[in-house]
Amino acid sequence: MAEAQAGQRVVLFLDAAHFVYTVYLGFLWCWERIFLRAPSGRKRFNVLGCLNALTHQLHTFTNEGYINALSVCELLTQVAAYYGPALPITIFLDNAPYQRCEFVQQHARGLGMELEFLPSYSPQLNLIERYWKWIKKRCLYSQYYANFAAMKSAIVKRIKRGHQEDKAELASLLTWHFQTFDNITFLPV
Repeated sequence: MAEAQAGQRVVLFLDAAHFVYTVYLGFLWCWERIFLRAPSGRKRFNVLGCLNALTHQLHTFTNEGYINALSVCELLTQVAAYYGPALPITIFLDNAPYQRCEFVQQHARGLGMELEFLPSYSPQLNLIERYWKWIKKRCLYSQYYANFAAMKSAIVKRIKRGHQEDKAELASLLTWHFQTFDNITFLPV
C-alpha cells in the first residue's frame, strides 16, 4: 500500500456482486398496514469488479449468467490494458474457486500481475466488499424497479459515476484501516 501511495504500484481489490431482481427491504414503521409494490423474479445481474485502492475507480465485467474463470481473465486483461506495463499491478482477491484456479493464476502471470489471496471468510479485508454494500444501499434497498432492465440501468449508472460524484462519501467508506489483532489472548469458557 505504501508503494501505491508513492505512485510505484497499482493496488486493486477484486470480487463479484450478484444483484438479483427481487425485494431489498429498507426500514418501514407505521401505525397502519401499507402495501408496497415489489419486484419478483430470479434474474440476476452479475458484476465482477476491480476497485483501485487509491482512486476508487472501478473496472467491471458484467453479465446475466455466471461469473467464472474466463470472466476473471477477461477483467484482468482489461485492467492490464488500462494501466499498461509502466507500473506493477497487485490484485487482492478472495478464495473463490474460479478466482484461485491455475488458469486464472497463469493468465495473471502472463500479464505481469501479482495476485494476493485473502484468508477465507474475511470479507472485511476486501475493500470492494464495502463498495458493493454501498451500491446495494444506494440502488436496491427500499427501491422499486418496474423491470429488470431498470434495476440494471440504475446499478450501471451508479457504478459509472460513483467514484466521481460521491468522492467524499467513498473516501470515508473505502479507507485502508483494517482491523487486525496482534496480541490476542484466548480465555477458557
